[in-house]
Amino acid sequence: MPTSQIPVITIDGPTASGKGTVAQRVADQLGYHLLDSGALYRLTALQALRRGTDLADEHALAKLAEHLHISFTGEAIFLSHENVTDAIRAEEVGNTASKIAALPAVRQALFALQLGFRKAPGLVADGRDMGTVIFPHATLKVFLTASVEARAERRYKQLIAKGIPANMEGLLMDLKARDDRDTHRAIAPLVPAEGAHVLDTSTMTADEAVVQVLAWYAAIGK
Repeated sequence: MPTSQIPVITIDGPTASGKGTVAQRVADQLGYHLLDSGALYRLTALQALRRGTDLADEHALAKLAEHLHISFTGEAIFLSHENVTDAIRAEEVGNTASKIAALPAVRQALFALQLGFRKAPGLVADGRDMGTVIFPHATLKVFLTASVEARAERRYKQLIAKGIPANMEGLLMDLKARDDRDTHRAIAPLVPAEGAHVLDTSTMTADEAVVQVLAWYAAIGK
């Protein structure tokens, strides 16, 4: 099957909107590959923080991104054979990822890597610009959203469950700041893609969101 004919479902949205969980479950249900694009930026951020890379040095960050050794095994994420699934979810890493994601050179460095995840029988890609930039001709485009309060509560529960200290007020401030950066950046701002189905998950469970996404996909007849 030509790459251009391999079906792609894009699931975009702000931090903690539930897109990662929904994308994983949709991919599992369909037997499709999964691309967690946010993880790529978090991996770049983690590597930069570990190496003490100047976060204002766009060229150095882009070069670092180009040479990441990344692998996904189920829900586990590996960086040079080290399981960093939990490490990349730290708030410092997330905030750093949001900042470097606004850099054109970093986005370009990760562009081809993301396209390479499109393999048969299909792909579910989650992120912030999957439907607008990376896969603009996707079979189905979904944009998940939720109130900042609902998203902060989800992130708080996720962190506490993993034994990571968290503060609700701090999370709210961080999410608002991250939303502002993501929606106002000059390159690939966070907006619903043309033709995307917008789904507010503020009062929905992940399972309910998955059912809706699968229903939209089934309606396309693919």
